[in-house]
Amino acid sequence: YLLGKSDKYDARDVERLQQDDKWVENYLIWRHDVVDDTLKMIDESFQWRKDYTVNDLTESVLPKWLFENGSLFLHGYDKEGYKLFWFRVKHHTRDPKQQLEKKKLVAFWLEHYAKRDHGKPLTVVFDMSETGISHIDLDFVRFIVSCFTDYYPNFLTKIVIFEMPWIMNAAFKIVKGWLGPDAISMLKFTNKSDVQEYISGEYLPPHMGGTDSFKYSYPPLVDDDFQTPLCENGPITSEDEHESKEEIDADTKETGELNEEQSLNQKKMNSLEQISKSEETDKTEIKPKNAKKALTTFKGPLLHISPAEELYFGSKETGEKKCLIVLTNVTKNIVAFKVRTTAPEKYRVKPSNSSCEPGTSLDIIVSLHGGFAASLQDRFLIMAAEMDQSSGAGVPELTQFWKEVPRTKVMEHRLRCHVVESSKPSSLTLKENVFNIPAKNNEDLHIQLTRLLQINRRLQEQIERCLWFQQLSVVISLLSVTVVAFCFYLAYTQRS
Repeated sequence: YLLGKSDKYDARDVERLQQDDKWVENYLIWRHDVVDDTLKMIDESFQWRKDYTVNDLTESVLPKWLFENGSLFLHGYDKEGYKLFWFRVKHHTRDPKQQLEKKKLVAFWLEHYAKRDHGKPLTVVFDMSETGISHIDLDFVRFIVSCFTDYYPNFLTKIVIFEMPWIMNAAFKIVKGWLGPDAISMLKFTNKSDVQEYISGEYLPPHMGGTDSFKYSYPPLVDDDFQTPLCENGPITSEDEHESKEEIDADTKETGELNEEQSLNQKKMNSLEQISKSEETDKTEIKPKNAKKALTTFKGPLLHISPAEELYFGSKETGEKKCLIVLTNVTKNIVAFKVRTTAPEKYRVKPSNSSCEPGTSLDIIVSLHGGFAASLQDRFLIMAAEMDQSSGAGVPELTQFWKEVPRTKVMEHRLRCHVVESSKPSSLTLKENVFNIPAKNNEDLHIQLTRLLQINRRLQEQIERCLWFQQLSVVISLLSVTVVAFCFYLAYTQRS
């Protein structure tokens, strides 16, 4: 079906489709496992991706004024931990000459996030405060809706519409028709009094009743506010500042111990023996004793990272406050890395700025600090870059290296947090037992719910068919009785 139209597609999309099972699964989920509908959606979305050159959309390709306008950007998370895609309607003006470029900006942001966070769904926020009839652009709104309904499968969790003016009610009745029955339930009309049912105040600007001091500006491209986390002895100084001699000596000693341990334990993943040694040399840290290998691994060009997507922390009740990240260097050179987080006041990371020898694995302990609890909104960023063999791996050399390395040579990978309330997942967590059952995440539950709804729909169809046959049988029976009665009546009248 698809190969016959290969000239209409970007070869990179076809290659990804053949290799990315998650992408295929999202198409199937979004089309309720109906193969013909799924193939049709893939066909349409692939043609659209080629027409809009989605794989080649970059900051340098799009006009700078589009980014400076601030009508579209990614920032913050909703209460379920999904990224927020903001559309500040008051900054948008209708202009047919600029429409194509604005649509490409939407495609740029969606593709940028889809590749960065492995297709994790988004929550769209239409901030319609201070807007009027002059800001209504149904063609542009329809394009945004189509991106989620037709081009990016299983990529939308909800659409939060804030303070929609009454004059736009008629317009949004049309939008409901574009969404279709499955997506209408995702529309959430809110105002200042109830918007925090979906988005906590820390990610809402003051005019929406929140406390977020974020103000959009460009450049640089808006991203999560990743910062250096707490290290073993408190906050690490900024990489742009000069570290004191005492901090350098302490960190150099720690790095030396880590390098010595790596040389003795080359090509060794998360093992019990290595964790036991760490416990003996560090009385202040309690490392996982029964940690298992993560079921998923992100395979980057420089590092393989386990787990691939989520760090599992326990709630305050379960008491699990530590997670393990395993980095494996798959290059022939030393790879420098550093870890950042959106909540630096909560977490301690050891090591947070170090290097990994060729062909070796290294464990990173992420632990909650003090009485803090993990949140679905928390994120971690792992940055890695290849070093020359002649470069040193001490803290002064690493500090200088990160100042000089080009951004194009830095590999980035993001991890999100998952809070386990009762049962424990099969990833690298503290006090984990081999008999624990993996917890279901939101995506698994969504898949199961979709399948249950599909089964329910099929059962309803079967019941309706049965009822139809039952009614037909009743009608036929009544007709038969009527015919027989009529025959008896005719026979009786003829005899008399």
